Amino acid sequence: MFRSSVLAVALSLCALPLPAVTIPAPTLSPRVIISVRDQKLMLIENGAIAATYPVSTSKYGLGDAWGSLATPLGLLQVAQKIGDHAPFGAVFHNRRWTGEILRPNTPGRDPVMTRIIWLRGLQAANAHAFQRCIYIHGTNEEKTIGRPASFGCIRMRSNDVTALYDQLPLGTPVEIVQDPLPKASKMADPEVYGFDAPASGLGLRKDSSQIKIASAPRT
Repeated sequence: MFRSSVLAVALSLCALPLPAVTIPAPTLSPRVIISVRDQKLMLIENGAIAATYPVSTSKYGLGDAWGSLATPLGLLQVAQKIGDHAPFGAVFHNRRWTGEILRPNTPGRDPVMTRIIWLRGLQAANAHAFQRCIYIHGTNEEKTIGRPASFGCIRMRSNDVTALYDQLPLGTPVEIVQDPLPKASKMADPEVYGFDAPASGLGLRKDSSQIKIASAPRT
């Protein structure tokens, strides 16, 4: 019964109409890799590890099916960013700041907080991610960071998501994987996970050749 009510709320929040947005083609600096096994997010810039943060993926497992509340795997990109000037601990409802501010781990509350990095799937395996409102976002439930605890999104501490938000332009590649995060020695490998090492344009492995990304500037 609880899961059904959570699903109903989640679907209602994502049902609001949104203006059409054209996302620029992603570049390879920066890019993000999220490891479900490690429950960590890695920010990579110019082929080097810039930062690593603990996260929480879904407590309902992995997938992209409607109603699953699962975290999708594969290649995605940053589609929208919300909360540029919101204060630390700002509570969001329907992607708008309510005016409320919460301290971390306030009992009985579990809202989206501080910043929202909205992801768009680039593969068939994560094609519903945007409509399912899969975000990287801050959470009140900071005590659960480091283990699966979300309803599909990637949860971060408010300090961490604020720092990450400022480093990610629209179109930034984000890859969610089951494997552990790569070691620093692997960053120079031209085929680390889904995206090639930094270059002058977008590089994708041969097995990702079916991905289609808009190249027009955002309007």
